[in-house]
Amino acid sequence: MKQSDGMAGHIRSRRELLGLIGAGAVLLAASRRPARAEVEEPSEAAVLRDPDAPVSGNAGGDISIVEWFDYQCPYCRKLEPELRQVVQDDGKVRLVLKDWPILGPVSVVAARMALACKFQDRYHPAHDALMSVNSKLTEPRIAEILAGAGIDVDRARRDLDTNAKTIDAILARNNEQAEGLGFHGTPSFIVGKFRVPGVLTMTDFERVMADARKAKAGNQQ
Repeated sequence: MKQSDGMAGHIRSRRELLGLIGAGAVLLAASRRPARAEVEEPSEAAVLRDPDAPVSGNAGGDISIVEWFDYQCPYCRKLEPELRQVVQDDGKVRLVLKDWPILGPVSVVAARMALACKFQDRYHPAHDALMSVNSKLTEPRIAEILAGAGIDVDRARRDLDTNAKTIDAILARNNEQAEGLGFHGTPSFIVGKFRVPGVLTMTDFERVMADARKAKAGNQQ
């Protein structure tokens, strides 16, 4: 499968867009270059069923979309409304969110604070608020955005201090999985058993989801 190295690389055809991963196999980096010895290929269970990874949509959905994102990534921000609309309209999609802060120290701050909000059951409002911003993030701006979303920022900071090892382990796993799958930038996705790097339109998502369901049905026959 051909893959764009840029975050907004243009994908000209569905053949270039999709990389089907064999039924029953672990999720593999489907590129033809040799895997780096130091990067392990993640298992399907590790990618789809990390108990610490936030999940939205239909938790019992028939397919999963896994998104690796950075809160400072303009393409992630642009895509967010369409992705949410696709999940809502379909009704049978399990959306797994993988914070992957690769765009600098402030991205790490944003991801750690968002994950800290899980401990007051406010991860999703934090995620949505941080994704909806068009301006550059700074540490004071992150606190302001979270407070504006009704989050107890002081508690989030305390929860971050208390659970720093757990949160940092989540980010480390997300990074290892992204590297193992051969992703080079945000946003990147797994849709069913398809590896999809880059920005998609709502129509693209619908097509990939349809193909993922066909592949799943074929594997079950």
